[in-house]
Amino acid sequence: MKNSLENKALDTFSYLFMTLFSIFCIVPFILIISSSLSDEKSVQLTGFALIPKEFTLFAYKVIFQDNAIFNAYKTTIIFTVMGTILCLILTSAMAYALSVKTFTYRNKIAFFVYFTILFNGGLIPSYLLIAKYLGLRDNILVYIVPVLINPFNMFLLRNFFKQIPDSLAESAKIDGANDIYILFKIILPLAKPAIATIGLFYGLGFWNDWFTSAIYIDNKDLYSLQYLIIKVLREVDFANQLNQLQGVTVVNYVVPSNTAKMATAVVTVGPIIFVYPFLQKYFVKGLVVGAVKG
Repeated sequence: MKNSLENKALDTFSYLFMTLFSIFCIVPFILIISSSLSDEKSVQLTGFALIPKEFTLFAYKVIFQDNAIFNAYKTTIIFTVMGTILCLILTSAMAYALSVKTFTYRNKIAFFVYFTILFNGGLIPSYLLIAKYLGLRDNILVYIVPVLINPFNMFLLRNFFKQIPDSLAESAKIDGANDIYILFKIILPLAKPAIATIGLFYGLGFWNDWFTSAIYIDNKDLYSLQYLIIKVLREVDFANQLNQLQGVTVVNYVVPSNTAKMATAVVTVGPIIFVYPFLQKYFVKGLVVGAVKG
């Protein structure tokens, strides 16, 4: 009886704690959405609130004022999907090769890959290589090619592959299977948690990329979503500063500086956040098991 009461008390405390924790996690999102739908004047006067004050979509109109953001969305979705798929294929192939104990040069190659984590050529050599020698300036491939294999992700995946019994691959080889068949038909189906984890890392990296556009892209049709949003916010802040100068009237309304920032958070984070529910069950398992030293 005592143990039963203790278990019930523990369960009740756990449910209450998780409920409160969930509320604390959800409230900031509600606050951001509500503020993006509020009038700029009301936000400046009374601050942010969970319920929109003087409901308006003006902040979103500023962001979606032309077709540029739709082009940015299209470009970002294209290189995010293509880049994630290509990165997963190449990273998986290299991780599998370095996890095979019979591969003679696996330790030496692993060292060279690890070396790139510690040292790199710097921005100027990278720019010369990508823009001049590879000719990827103003090319959508510039978002993908330079980051096809991330060393950290590769080692994480390699360590996960090491947890898979060697007997599976050996049995397949006895039956006449080659390494490509073993990788795609045996290893990868067993490594779904790790693949989902690495895919999430790559996908978020591509989706949040703005620096590549700032350095290598002049064509407005190839701007990434994050870079275009940064440009919009800079223009809004600049107009707001001019509007505050004494004797200068740039516009006849309050520039939505704060509400525009909240609206951009909704616009940029909203689509990618829907990926998490589908990968959540794999994420923790893939990250923990793949991090085991092998």
